[in-house]
Amino acid sequence: MSPDEYCQQKAVQSGSSFYYSFLFLPAERRRAITALYAFCREVDDTVDECTDISVARNKLMWWRTEVQAMLKGNPSHPVTKALQPHLAPYELDGKHFQAIIDGMEMDLDQTRYLDFTGLKRYCWHVASVVGILSARIFGVTKDETLQYAEKLGLAFQLTNIIRDVGEDARKGRIYIPVNELQQFQVPAADILNARHSENFEKLMRFQAERAQDVYEEALALLPKSDRRAQRPGLMMAAIYRALLDEIQHDGFHVLTQKISLTPIRKLWLAWKTYVRG
Repeated sequence: MSPDEYCQQKAVQSGSSFYYSFLFLPAERRRAITALYAFCREVDDTVDECTDISVARNKLMWWRTEVQAMLKGNPSHPVTKALQPHLAPYELDGKHFQAIIDGMEMDLDQTRYLDFTGLKRYCWHVASVVGILSARIFGVTKDETLQYAEKLGLAFQLTNIIRDVGEDARKGRIYIPVNELQQFQVPAADILNARHSENFEKLMRFQAERAQDVYEEALALLPKSDRRAQRPGLMMAAIYRALLDEIQHDGFHVLTQKISLTPIRKLWLAWKTYVRG
């Protein structure tokens, strides 16, 4: 199996919504973004699938070393072998790959965030940086496009947090800021024990409205000259916003179930965004 085939398999097996936006890219950019996605999955799985924190730290340290090897042109893992040829053409910065690993390491050190400022820092590492790297692969001519991508990454992560509240709680993690739990009078114990309430719905509605606002802020930053190149991100935004609407329509029953869109609907939303240009 070639490095590119390994990354393709990783993307397909994940069932991620991101995969649908990759389908519309030219072959070379599609290989690059698939390799980036596979890198993110690999380091994320290092934390999520490892029950021993010390082992997870050692694995993340290995990935830090592997990123350095990739930057020097000597990668050993299929993912970094697939990524390495795309670093120079798309001006992918090594510090951003290390920042993603920093974000994964934050999950080993922290399971709560006191306020939105702290949560935004975490989101920057695990999502906004990925947005910046992705935008470079899609094609950038203006700095405002990178600002758009950074903010869009934040919006995606806020959506993930809403969707995965129950799943994260079962791992002992609550990403909703502590001061907002207090503001809406939702004890952490309610989330950890999957107790749905009217106050919980109000809290989640607040989270969803903020996420939608961030989507609007991001889209307002995208220059018209780069809109066509950035269509994969716009496809993802359409899919994720539809998911957010679905979660809200369902009454935010995210503590006991993971709400998702069907593959057909994701493909339809991606296609509709693509033809709209």
